[in-house]
Amino acid sequence: MAYELIQKTNKRLSPGTFYPLGATPIADGVNFSIYSRYASEVYLLLFDLSDGEPTDIIQLGSRTRYCWHTCVHDIAAGQLYGYKIRGDYNPAWGSRFNEHKLLMDPYSKALTGKFRNIDNLLLAYDASSPGRDLTVDARDSTRIVPKSIVVDDDAFDWQGDVPPGIAPEDMIIYEVHVKGFTAHPSSGVSKPGTYLGFIEKIPYLKTLGINAVELMPVHEFYIDDFLLAKGLTNYWGYNSIGFFAPESSYGTGVKPGCQVNEFKTLVRELHKAGIEVILDVVYNHSGEGNELGPTICFKGVDNGTYYALAGTGGEPFRYYMNYTGCGNSLNLSNPHVIRFVMDSLRYWVQMMHVDGFRFDLASVLGREDGYFRTSASFFDAVSQDPLLSRVKLVAEPWDIGTYQVGNFPIDWSEWNGKFRDTVRKFGKGDAGQVKDMGWRLTGSADLYGDDGRSAYNSINFVACHDGFTLNDLVSYNYKHNEANQENNNDGSNDNNSWNCGVEGKTDDPAVLKLRKQLVKNYICHLIFSSGMPMILGGDECMRTQAGNNNAYCQDNELSWFDWRLIDEHADVIEFVRKAIALEKRFSVLRRRKFLLGEDLDADSVPDLTWYGFNLDTPAWDDPELRTMCYKLEEQESDSAASGYDIFFILNGDWKEQRVALPLLADGKRWYRVIDTSLPTGEDFSAEGAEVLIDPSAYYIANPRSTVALLGK
Repeated sequence: MAYELIQKTNKRLSPGTFYPLGATPIADGVNFSIYSRYASEVYLLLFDLSDGEPTDIIQLGSRTRYCWHTCVHDIAAGQLYGYKIRGDYNPAWGSRFNEHKLLMDPYSKALTGKFRNIDNLLLAYDASSPGRDLTVDARDSTRIVPKSIVVDDDAFDWQGDVPPGIAPEDMIIYEVHVKGFTAHPSSGVSKPGTYLGFIEKIPYLKTLGINAVELMPVHEFYIDDFLLAKGLTNYWGYNSIGFFAPESSYGTGVKPGCQVNEFKTLVRELHKAGIEVILDVVYNHSGEGNELGPTICFKGVDNGTYYALAGTGGEPFRYYMNYTGCGNSLNLSNPHVIRFVMDSLRYWVQMMHVDGFRFDLASVLGREDGYFRTSASFFDAVSQDPLLSRVKLVAEPWDIGTYQVGNFPIDWSEWNGKFRDTVRKFGKGDAGQVKDMGWRLTGSADLYGDDGRSAYNSINFVACHDGFTLNDLVSYNYKHNEANQENNNDGSNDNNSWNCGVEGKTDDPAVLKLRKQLVKNYICHLIFSSGMPMILGGDECMRTQAGNNNAYCQDNELSWFDWRLIDEHADVIEFVRKAIALEKRFSVLRRRKFLLGEDLDADSVPDLTWYGFNLDTPAWDDPELRTMCYKLEEQESDSAASGYDIFFILNGDWKEQRVALPLLADGKRWYRVIDTSLPTGEDFSAEGAEVLIDPSAYYIANPRSTVALLGK
């Protein structure tokens, strides 16, 4: 039914204040404030039930700095609410107000459930109209949409929680999906697929040596109609709609809003284990899509403020700038939108205690007048913020129109896509990769060295959620996305993968051995390179998505972490654990500065020395060179494990290579730590059990292998 927008309440009201925005509990009630520059009337609706009728309709009569506000007395945290807003409906000029649609508060801290466009009731236009968005849809959406929930953030017991404060050079990041980590029946947790279920697997992360998790989006997200029609869903969650609200479906559902305290509990327990929390956040667009998408929040609150609009002729603001490929782009050149994003970020740091953020399609955030700018207003706001400038900031440095690797401000680290591509090509034996591989292994100074940044501004990764898993990278030449029901046309065709001779699943022991060997090579390249390594969750146990490199819509066993693999691939897990432990053991593997082959100090010992096969200069420009050799030296002052040399042989060739070993001083001998070509149990020696190398001064590096020798 439609609700006539006239004041209907017995509650005691007062004008309230314009700040803070959102719903804020006070001593005897709740202060409500919402920004809408172009609205003519704003109504607050209160509810007792999520699917019930409004108990109160309150017109906000006070407006300060475009913020409409009131204080409702004698209500408290837990109160359900939403907004209806009147104003012009003129899409050609950017106005899309529709008083028939109940709107989520942009500053909602929690929601009662998921937004779904049942019977198209969230559309702002008349779907039967030939002009589509030319005629407003007068059907009322009040009953079907989730309600915002008033949250008291001070009610949670943090038990003295403090951030772990891990130095960038010490971080080992694990990218993981909150639900997918424990949703599989094999997880054995009491509350699978939830924030609380995740807590039960923290000991596993500790065993690996992980000290930071990068959680895929946990902001409340919208589920697209076209996916629901196919029986699919937005599994990844890159379709945010509630930028202050933790995703409700990852909560236990014991009561409305329980997801807030449950997320806080997860953060608190991760911190107790010495693990930092980085959130993957999506401030480049919202889940409302383009001009034909649903009206959930921003379109109906203040479309012309929140979105970057475009058009032609007499319709200059009908359409949405689409730098994201997701239908719209938030207007980060508008001061209020910058304030909105900054308020959201501060909320997650102050009230949720997270340690940093990874910004999806972050190039969009730096666009002003359509062009990327390192000094964009948003970047300047973050750099000047006394709280946000001190947390970890990570950019995905591209969008659909621009690739900005190496171009972000000094405060920011970046997902290094060039590292991923070069390491993949080298690992499968492509020609002409050695020179670029040298840059990637040593911190990518060619990308980050000219603006005051260090090697740890490079987030190194070989696989991430978007693309093949590490297992699939060595098992498939081609993507296999048929399950997405887009005729395998979605997802990238440029994967730099190699199936080792058989496409997909096989029982051939030689192929399986080679695949594990390549996976171990990639782990070495990732962990021992200069920079901040990020492991895709499940790569350590050979998780597969059956060749699907775009599993964004697969909320099922194709994407979930199968805990049976822990036993099946215990050898790879042990290899990863040992690699992380070795990286932590030797500080030479964690230096902040780029490894440039320069002297470290007055003793004229270089930080890194490159070698050819016979201790000569590498033939960097030879496209057929597929083997790299280099030595690092652990200085007396570096760590307790002082006075050591580490010699790496990275053989990406399909032929074995005879490599001369550098001479060692002071009676030291070379000991083998790693040789990925050797059988399980011999491929990575335990500390103190390294294998003495024959003093012939040569090492035979087997085809497609990685070798690490310790001089002591």
